[in-house]
Amino acid sequence: MIVTKKNREEVYQYLFKEGVLVAEKDFGKKHPRMNVDNLVVINLMRSFVSRGFCKEQYAWRHFYWYLTNEGVEYLREYLHLPPEIVPATLKSNARQVQQSRPEGGDRPPRLGRGGGFGGGREDYRKAAPAPADGQPQFRGVQ
Repeated sequence: MIVTKKNREEVYQYLFKEGVLVAEKDFGKKHPRMNVDNLVVINLMRSFVSRGFCKEQYAWRHFYWYLTNEGVEYLREYLHLPPEIVPATLKSNARQVQQSRPEGGDRPPRLGRGGGFGGGREDYRKAAPAPADGQPQFRGVQ
């Protein structure tokens, strides 16, 4: 498929900036985040997958592509970018690292076994003991 240089560069720039790309399997639509047809995006990414620059997942009529290290190197060379610039998926979020979580986590405590709909293990252990003879009784259909 012949792809214009403008469209190719737009897809490559977006892919390098984000590190991931999603496209719906609808060849008549334009991509929602770029001014490029989905057909062009899918074919460009199919080429990337065959060369080992991306990994592909498909679920529920959507393609998901993830850049590999080889893909990052290729795009860096193609787009003439310095090594300091990295995709968003490879950047570490300094804010998350600095945050400390509370000791119990960020979720409220669970109320008993099963998420709060009845007693937990302690209530079970406090229940009446088994019959003295220890034989189960069958009270089935008569």
